[in-house]
Amino acid sequence: MAEPWEVFAIRYAERGARVRGESFIFDDHPAAPHGMDYFMWLLRRGSETILVDTGYDAAEGARRDRPILTDPGAALAPFGLTPEAIETVIVTHLHYDHAGGLHLFPNARLHMQAAEMAFATGPCMCHDTLRMPFTGDHICEAVKRLYAGKVVFHDGEAEVAEGVTVHRIGGHSKGLQAVRVRTEAGWLCLASDASHFYENMRAEKPFPIVADLAEMLDGFAALGRLASGPDLIVPGHDPIVREVFPHEGGEVWRLSHGPSRAIPEFGANG
Repeated sequence: MAEPWEVFAIRYAERGARVRGESFIFDDHPAAPHGMDYFMWLLRRGSETILVDTGYDAAEGARRDRPILTDPGAALAPFGLTPEAIETVIVTHLHYDHAGGLHLFPNARLHMQAAEMAFATGPCMCHDTLRMPFTGDHICEAVKRLYAGKVVFHDGEAEVAEGVTVHRIGGHSKGLQAVRVRTEAGWLCLASDASHFYENMRAEKPFPIVADLAEMLDGFAALGRLASGPDLIVPGHDPIVREVFPHEGGEVWRLSHGPSRAIPEFGANG
């Protein structure tokens, strides 16, 4: 068996001017402040590297009034990597904050669910509400990569590399996939937006941006089956990640050793 993977969370943006009503359906305190972090994730094993999601760039941040802290391409510099060196990108879904940097990684082959491309280019995008989290230029970049022979489509569960698998969850977006990684701490699950925050999955409180509510709710249990334990499920946007996992410096946190502090408990009402 090959060596386990190292896994790192890289924060490239944050948004503090949010409230709980933007994070949880039917919350008891919808006006209370509730900040959000934006991450991409790097998997590394020897000379092998896999990037999970690409963030979004400064232009997209300006367009949505959500400025970035670090350019997603430059965010890899602490690892001695350039964007051109990345040859494999797992796209958990095509929302702007996960696929907005695809153009920054020109040599990458993309791994995504076929259902996600179909959703982002199909009739559901006639609805403003469903289209809102997507940006046309990002979808066009994914299509260009497809016509360049650099997209691998998956349908459900698939292996990207030894010790790295993807699993369609759906819910938040039709083809949303989580990533399961074998680490020294056990099987780690990068939930991405299958659970934006620990509280979504631990208190079974859905996130309001949703394509299929039943899939989102079922997905919380699916995440538990993918990880060796609940503390090895990493949500996609929770600032608590920075509190409980070891800080590597700058905007980088190491996930593959497991959390170094206890994760808070959450009741049904927060």
